[in-house]
Amino acid sequence: MYILLALIGACALGIAAHFMIGGRELRGVALTPAIATALAAVVYTGLQWLGVGEDSVWLWLASVLGAVVVAAALTVAIVAHRRRSDATAKAALGI
Repeated sequence: MYILLALIGACALGIAAHFMIGGRELRGVALTPAIATALAAVVYTGLQWLGVGEDSVWLWLASVLGAVVVAAALTVAIVAHRRRSDATAKAALGI
């Protein structure tokens, strides 16, 4: 049941990260929270399988904060890729 706390925390922080990262018009509103939540689920489950207890601070830091940091980095990369592809398309059309 503790995994739900990690998922809710990662999703909430993912929503905050969505609004802190520029280029919101180039991506969907659910992209960053979805990535953060999925990563938190994978990391939490993996660390539990490796034997890290629920009372360990490393489990929570890795699954919640680590997932949000990686989700924010992926979002920045996606926005940068989108800007480059849009500029290439505009140049090809002569706009």
